[in-house]
Amino acid sequence: MSISFDPELGDAVRAAAAETGKPLSSWLAEAAASKLRAEALARFLADWQVEHGPLTPAEIAKAEQELGLRAADPAA
Repeated sequence: MSISFDPELGDAVRAAAAETGKPLSSWLAEAAASKLRAEALARFLADWQVEHGPLTPAEIAKAEQELGLRAADPAA
């Protein structure tokens, strides 16, 4: 497999891999796997919302809190 990036992206990818101490190919494999998981989750959520309706702001806020994506709202 061969890939190419524009120069700035290539530099950023090499720097990110070096920062983690991983070989470039390992870093790229992890990034690709992460992207595939994110796309699978997006498809799942889209299908779920078709069947059950859109997630409410409260449901989203609860998920964000449980995932540690934002601080708990003291008013909630």
